Amino acid sequence: MPVWAYILLIILAIYAIISLLLYFLQDYFMFKPEKLPKDFQFYYDNQVIEEYNVETRDGETLNGLHFKTPNPRGIVFYLKGNSKSIKGWGKFAVDFTRHRYDVIMVDYRGFGKSTGRRSQKAIKRDMQVVYNKIREKVAEKYIVLYGRSLGSGFAAKLASMNNPRMLILDAPYYSLRKVAKKYIPFMPLSLLLKFPMPTYKWLKYVNCPIHIIHGTDDKLIPYKTSVKLSKIKPKLTTLYTVIGGGHKNLNNFESYHKMLSAILTTKPKKVNLEGSSIEVNHSSKRINA
Repeated sequence: MPVWAYILLIILAIYAIISLLLYFLQDYFMFKPEKLPKDFQFYYDNQVIEEYNVETRDGETLNGLHFKTPNPRGIVFYLKGNSKSIKGWGKFAVDFTRHRYDVIMVDYRGFGKSTGRRSQKAIKRDMQVVYNKIREKVAEKYIVLYGRSLGSGFAAKLASMNNPRMLILDAPYYSLRKVAKKYIPFMPLSLLLKFPMPTYKWLKYVNCPIHIIHGTDDKLIPYKTSVKLSKIKPKLTTLYTVIGGGHKNLNNFESYHKMLSAILTTKPKKVNLEGSSIEVNHSSKRINA
């Protein structure tokens, strides 16, 4: 065998091994879940919370929190990022409850107390199940979808299939395939990626107001991604720019909170959400300072 052919075989073998590793280990690289014991007690200062469980279509359990506020304008379904659990993400609920919005958060499969194996299809279905539970308690015109990073894709998908009051995307991606291509451009991602998450495709079918918030110094998902997304439905979309904001620190910027306030207080309305837990059997706690 010629030397060049031998070298070529080695290169192809290495390429095949890398492809297999990428396919089977991508869940490990994409998700950084935090597991919680079933008896874990959630605690947040000055928040009224209810812990709830929702059964999925395939019999798994999703665990979540409902943050309540008096005389709410509506309810925010907050779809979190790819790491940790709602134990940590719950601290962001105050950004909405201070504006008199209830907040629903849920852990994806394998996060926190939630069970089940993850797949793009399964999580999309799960989020629709939760959305349906919310819709049983309150009209869609009072539902705000908020997607943060990974959750922005699932939020866009939900908005494309339903009629919420608005969609807010925080540091969204054009597609996860595009994000991955930035780091491994030489791999056949269209064949290997289990979570392609084409946000740009789903946005085409969204008919509610779309608000996109992105920092100019985001190194993981570049700001230009949101500029591109904002052009898909320009008449419905407003792009908010956080100067100097990175991927994980927008909450530290006063401009972010001003933007969020402007978005949430647009045409404020009251809605009666008294007793609107999304499951009958739940634990209820009033947390004091």
